[in-house]
Amino acid sequence: MKKNKSKILSLDNFIDYALYDKKKGYYIKKNPFGKNGDFITAPNISILFSEMISIWLVSYWNHLNQPKKIDIIELGAGNGALMKGIINSLKNFPNFYNSCNFLIYEKSKTLIDIQKKNISSQKISWKKKLEFKKKNPIIFIANEFFDALPIKHLTKIKTNWYEKYVEILQNKGKFRQKKIDVKKYKKDLFSEIIKKQKFIEYSPLSLKYLRDIGKIINTNDGGLLLFDYGYSENKFKDTLQAIQNHKYANILDNIGNRDITYNLNFYFLKKFIQSLKKLKSIYINQRSFLLNMGIMQRAEIISKKLQFSKKADLFYRVGRLIDEDKMGSLFKVMFVTKKNNSFKVGF
Repeated sequence: MKKNKSKILSLDNFIDYALYDKKKGYYIKKNPFGKNGDFITAPNISILFSEMISIWLVSYWNHLNQPKKIDIIELGAGNGALMKGIINSLKNFPNFYNSCNFLIYEKSKTLIDIQKKNISSQKISWKKKLEFKKKNPIIFIANEFFDALPIKHLTKIKTNWYEKYVEILQNKGKFRQKKIDVKKYKKDLFSEIIKKQKFIEYSPLSLKYLRDIGKIINTNDGGLLLFDYGYSENKFKDTLQAIQNHKYANILDNIGNRDITYNLNFYFLKKFIQSLKKLKSIYINQRSFLLNMGIMQRAEIISKKLQFSKKADLFYRVGRLIDEDKMGSLFKVMFVTKKNNSFKVGF
């Protein structure tokens, strides 16, 4: 953007610029993960998170009658910790491991370079487009992928709808409102949603991904396993936030150097997936999913061989994943698959 010249962008376009601009975008130019970054995700807290997903993957492969070839693709793999953990865990299940093609869908060259350094496996490849020539069953894994996608804010004032915009000048922003015809978003927001809401926070790009992934699942078979923080009430909340150095920050300052995120409305996502006709979804909180998959039993087995300090650290980390006042309740786990699929392990 030219110096001393302001630019007005819709909120979702502003977030796309702040996070994914080819030169200044937050995710394009830096590694935000870990103690030295801005936040820590579940795979970096404990390897048991990856192990539980691995067990789920094996169970689902068995449910699909053990196809000879199956694609496991992670959407936005961060520093590669989750995929690394999955690959290492699945080596303990050679029949399944030999059937797998491991893939990562990633836009950031910086993160791809980090992932390639962290994951030493000849079985993995990277994709920049969700296009698949082969008809193998595909399991998509999305851990904190959807919360990093741009969102819109729509507000109803009396009988009129307004959309949030951001005016940018010298790397700072100001919020603006623009009157809109909300019907232009009817492809995403079916009339039932519009009639019952006075405020809507949603990601058009997330819904596009769900449509595209849904088509692939219908054609190839498989599913989507989604982990993200969010809520399940039928009213939208304003959850837009920025994070820097593990603390909340002003979304309008220091553009391009802070993560911008939001909480998913899982009630709305479930309704949207139902509207796709051929798909269905189920979701529970992360605590229930990980307990159902046996994380405490696995921790007990590992802890028997550990010194007291390492044992305490192990259970502290598990607690961060499952305690209700930490990630256990805030994070939800959703499984999207074909309507006729009866698989419910973990749920």
